Amino acid sequence: MTTVVLMGPPGAGKGTHAELLAGRLGVPVISTGDIFRAQVAAGTDLGRTAQRYLDAGEYVPDEVTNAMVRERLDAGDCRPGFLLDGYPRTLDQAAVLDEVLAAQARSLVAVVVLQVDQEALVQRLLRRAEIEHRSDDTEEVIRRRLEVYAEQTVPLISLYGGRGLLREVDGNGEISEVRERVLHVACALTPAE
Repeated sequence: MTTVVLMGPPGAGKGTHAELLAGRLGVPVISTGDIFRAQVAAGTDLGRTAQRYLDAGEYVPDEVTNAMVRERLDAGDCRPGFLLDGYPRTLDQAAVLDEVLAAQARSLVAVVVLQVDQEALVQRLLRRAEIEHRSDDTEEVIRRRLEVYAEQTVPLISLYGGRGLLREVDGNGEISEVRERVLHVACALTPAE
């Protein structure tokens, strides 16, 4: 079973490269951002709750996110493994993920981290906001999201580095350049046939 976490700050290209990496590994992408946006679009209670946090540049509370991820990882398409995009984002979420994986008798194979310069991230997200008309991508909210990432998610890099799971990828440059770097990591994670 191939279980991988894809991490990186907002705008690092997780969504762009998640499908590529998951496709190479032969597993589905589980994206908390996609799940939140689907709930927002559907007007559900979870969606309304999530929207308030997303609009402020804050993380959706762990209890909501953990329950959603726990349920999703029990789905049949996750049996051969999965690629988590956007989860875990906090040390508490990482502890819950450890519990879920232990209950399923599996463990993480790797944590792939896309590293990108902060000002490049801000510019990428402002461009995306123009193209996609996303309410969660104003400059003020973008900068707040980067602060929240530094405070709450960066500690996971040390956690997973200490476990020998970390694979860092330079996410600066053109999409095609980053794609090649991601594929290089994917090849290293793919078991020999």
